[in-house]
Amino acid sequence: MATSNQNTVKRSFPVLGMTCASCASSAESIVTHQEGVVHASVNFATGNLIVEFLSNKTNPEKLRKAVQGIGYDLLIEDDTKQQETLEAIHEKKLNQLKSKTIWAVILSLPVVIIGMFFMDMPYGNEIMWAFATPVILCLGRDFFINAWKQARHRKANMDTLVALSTGIAYTFSVFNMLFADFWHQRGLHAHVYFEAAAVIIAFILLGKLLEEKAKGNTSSAIKKLMGLQPKTVIVIQANGTEKLTAIEDVNAGDILFVKPGEKIAVDGLVVSGNSYVDESMLSGEPIPVLKKENEKVFAGTINQKGSFQFKAVKVGKETMLAQIIKMVQDAQGSKAPVQKLVDKIAGIFVPVVMGIALLTLVSWMIFGGDNAIVQGLLAAVTVLVIACPCALGLATPTAIMVGVGKGAEQGILIKDAESLELTKKVNAIILDKTGTITEGRPKVTGIRWLHNDDSKKDILLSIEKQSEHPLAEAVVKYLSDVANTTLTYFESITGKGVKAKHNSETYFVGNKKLMAENNISIPEQLQQQADDWNKLSKTVIWFSDSKQALSVVAISDKIKETSIQAIKELQNMGIDLYMLTGDNEATAKTIAEQTGIKHYKAEVMPKHKADFVKELQEQGKTVAMVGDGINDSTALAIADVSIAMGKGSDIALDVAKMTIISSDLSKIPQAIKLSKQTVETIKQNLFWAFIYNLIGIPIAAGILYPINGFLLNPMIAGAAMAMSSVSVVTNSLRLKWKK
Repeated sequence: MATSNQNTVKRSFPVLGMTCASCASSAESIVTHQEGVVHASVNFATGNLIVEFLSNKTNPEKLRKAVQGIGYDLLIEDDTKQQETLEAIHEKKLNQLKSKTIWAVILSLPVVIIGMFFMDMPYGNEIMWAFATPVILCLGRDFFINAWKQARHRKANMDTLVALSTGIAYTFSVFNMLFADFWHQRGLHAHVYFEAAAVIIAFILLGKLLEEKAKGNTSSAIKKLMGLQPKTVIVIQANGTEKLTAIEDVNAGDILFVKPGEKIAVDGLVVSGNSYVDESMLSGEPIPVLKKENEKVFAGTINQKGSFQFKAVKVGKETMLAQIIKMVQDAQGSKAPVQKLVDKIAGIFVPVVMGIALLTLVSWMIFGGDNAIVQGLLAAVTVLVIACPCALGLATPTAIMVGVGKGAEQGILIKDAESLELTKKVNAIILDKTGTITEGRPKVTGIRWLHNDDSKKDILLSIEKQSEHPLAEAVVKYLSDVANTTLTYFESITGKGVKAKHNSETYFVGNKKLMAENNISIPEQLQQQADDWNKLSKTVIWFSDSKQALSVVAISDKIKETSIQAIKELQNMGIDLYMLTGDNEATAKTIAEQTGIKHYKAEVMPKHKADFVKELQEQGKTVAMVGDGINDSTALAIADVSIAMGKGSDIALDVAKMTIISSDLSKIPQAIKLSKQTVETIKQNLFWAFIYNLIGIPIAAGILYPINGFLLNPMIAGAAMAMSSVSVVTNSLRLKWKK
C-alpha cells in the first residue's frame, strides 16, 4: 500500500456483485493492497468503494481488474452516466430478485406441505425432489456460483454459508432417497430434508428482497436531491429568441429564463425581473426568498409566481446542489470509528462460523448417540444457515445513511460519519458573533464628522471599497452617492482595520486599538458620540488622518430572530456557550446580555480564537466551533466538531465538518439531537446483530438438546437469518420519523 505525498486522486465507484459484509471486506482488502493505492474503503450499505490513489501508479481500469479477480466488479463510468447505469442495474437486480423470490416461494410450498404433513404418501420424496431441485439449482444458483468464485481465491462469504448449508441438505436428501437401504440396514429411518433446503433458499431470497428495498429507502435523501435539477432549460439566444436546451449543454455566462413554478437549473445571478424563490430543499427554511437584480439563485430551488432571467455562473459539478449531493454521498459512504471494529469481525465471521459448523458435526458424532450423523449434519447445516454477517455489516452504515440524509433534508450538511458520531459528545460551543448570532448584514446607523466637516468622505469611501471586511461593505452602501478618489497605497491590518495614502497623507479606518497604536488623538466630541453609540450596542469604527480622528461611524447588526431561542435550547442541553467577537467590549456585553450568553470575549483576533479552542480542549471539553468558515478557518480546523454557518456558494464546505446552509443557529440543537439519535440507533443495531448471532449459533448447534431435547429446524433458522438483516435496516429507517 502506498503512502506517498504526491498528488492523489480521490474517486468513488459502485462495487457490483456484493452480497454481504464479508464481500465488502474482501473487496476493500484487495484494492488496499494494489500498488499506488493510498486509502480504500468499501461500504456495504451504499455499495460504494471510496479510493484514493496515485494516478501515475494505478488507474480505475487496473483497480477494476483486481476487483473482478475476486468475483466482483467496479462501475467506472463518468459521474453523469454512473448514476443512471447504477439505477438501471439495481432496477434489473430488484426485478430479478422479485421474480426469483416469488417462484422460490411457489415451488417451496408443496415441498413444505408434503414434508410436514404427508411424508408417507406414495412418491412423496420424488415429488419433493422434483419441486426442490429448480429452487436449489436454478433460483439459488447464484449462491453456488459466488461461493465457488470466493473458494477459488481462498475466501468465504455469506454465499459460502448458504451454498454449503443448502448443498449439504439437498445432497444428503438425494442420497437418502436413492440409497434408503443404507440406513435401513443400520436400523435407522432415511429422512429427506428437501423442504429445509428449498425453504432456506426461499427465505434468504425474500430477506434479500426486503433488504434491497429497505436499503433503497435509506438513500432516499440523495434521490430527492438528484430529482431537484431539471433536465432541460430555456436559454435566451443572442438575438433574443428562446431555445429549449439540455442541462448538460448550459455554459457559464448563458442567460436563462425561468417561468413561474419551474425549478432553477444552475447557480447564477438575476439580471432582469424578480420573484420569490422557495429554497427550502437546500436550506430547510420554508419561507420563500425575494430575488431581485444581482441576487444569487441556486440550482434545485423552485421559482414561485414571478418570472425572471438570470446569468449562469456555476454549472454542472460546480453548482451548490452538486456540491451538496457530493458531500452527502461522501458522508453516507464514510465509516464511523465503531465500523472499523465491526468490519474486522465481519471479515473473519464466515470462516469462524464454518469452523463452528464443523465442530458441531464432530461433537454430535462423538456424543450424539443413535442418530448422531443425521442430527450432526442437520445441526451443522442450521449453524451455517442462522449465522448472519449481513446484520453486523448493515448495523452502522444504514444508520449513518439515514442520519446524514435526514440532516441534508433539514439543511444540515454533515461531511463524514465521524463528525456525526462525535457531535453528541459536544459540551462546549464557541460562537462567532457576526453572521452566526447576528444577521451578518451590518448597516450604518450614523456618522459624526469632526466640526461637521465631511469633505473627506470620498477618501473614506475609496478606502472602504478596497477593504473586504463586512463592516466596510456597510459604509460603502451608506456612501453610495459619493464619488470615488484615487489611493496611492493600501494595507489591510488584520483584526484592526486598514491604512491608506492619498496625496501623500496617511489615513486609517478601523477600531480604537488601531488609533491608539498610531498615536491618533481623539477629539472629545467624537469620543462622547462613540460612548453613546457603544451603550446602544452599536459597533464603532474610526476614520482618521495621521494626526487626529476625522469621524466616527456607528454600525449595527441585528440579532437573528432564532438565535435567542437556539441559545436557550443549547444551554438546556447542558452545553457551555462562549461568544468570541472582534467587536468592542460594550457591544459584545450587550449582545451577550440580550441573548443570555454567560461567557464572552471581545476584541478577539482570528488567531486567538484557535488558542481559545485549544484552551477548552485542555480542560477536557469536546468543543464545537461555529463560524463563517473563512476568518474562523484556523479555529474550525482545530475544533473537535467544526460548523460553518452560511448560505450560498461561499459556504466553507472545505473547512467545516458540518455546514448549516441557512445560517440558522436553531439547526445546531437539531444536529446534536440527530447525532444522539443516530448513535443510539447504531448501538441498538449492533446489540441486536451481536445478540442474534451469539444466541442463534449455539442454539442451532444443539446446545439445548441435552437439556430439553430441542433442535432448531433449519427452515426456522433460514427465516430468522433473513429477518435479522431486515430488522436492522428497518430500525435504521425509524430514524427518519423521529422528532
